Amino acid sequence: MVSAVIGSVVSLCRYPVKSMMGEELNAADVTERGLLGDRAYALIDPPTGKVASAKNPRKWEKLLDCRAAFVEPPRSGQPLPALRITLPDGGIVSGQQRDVGQILSRVLGREVVLGAPAPKTPSLEEYWPDMDGLAHRDTVTDEPMPPETFFDLAVIHLLTTATIDRLRELYPQGRFEVRRFRPNIVVAPALGETGFVEDGWVGRTVAIGDEVRLSITAPCPRCVMTTLPQGDLPRDPGILHTAAKHNGVNVGVYAAVLRGGTARRGDSVRLV
Repeated sequence: MVSAVIGSVVSLCRYPVKSMMGEELNAADVTERGLLGDRAYALIDPPTGKVASAKNPRKWEKLLDCRAAFVEPPRSGQPLPALRITLPDGGIVSGQQRDVGQILSRVLGREVVLGAPAPKTPSLEEYWPDMDGLAHRDTVTDEPMPPETFFDLAVIHLLTTATIDRLRELYPQGRFEVRRFRPNIVVAPALGETGFVEDGWVGRTVAIGDEVRLSITAPCPRCVMTTLPQGDLPRDPGILHTAAKHNGVNVGVYAAVLRGGTARRGDSVRLV
């Protein structure tokens, strides 16, 4: 039995370096580790050994002023291509440069090294703003990450345009744009569905095109990063406050990869 189409892919995004801006794609290979090359690298804080993340903006907010991309599309079964990082002043540094760590340390004002692969037991620091609806208030916590990865909790973050539209309705003053939430796959629901559509997909299997199958595992809780300025987006605590007040601080859903393949912009999305 052929399942009904519930939407289509309107955006694919990869973030080669954790907490830096990433690249929008027309197509991407999807493996058990998510979009090939996603969060392949991170900066490491040598004094602590922790992963540098804009989840602790008091230390690492400037990461969002940098953009990372590969010089050519990664291919399954092949080494990752060269990494290119665009700095806040427009300068470009290669991930293969011997002095890349020194250059990034000067940009960030703190010593860092560019790390890959991930350590066996990675962790990061997360700042929790003083806001209703969060698990902690005005404190920094140490957060474990999945072993040997630079992901927060899961390898895929999927978001629908319906969720973005609903958040805009709830807080019209805020600039709710996809890049604030850093998803990998953005889906436009079919049939004009509205609200937090993808929340209803948790526990289901989603087919992306003819090849990729995802298990939707849990809602995606958001953090202070969504409130930070990046590019022309202003700082706005109201972004996170709206998600906390109206959807349990969740924006989008997490997924595991059941079957890899190639995902493309325009692919149909089905529940199977």
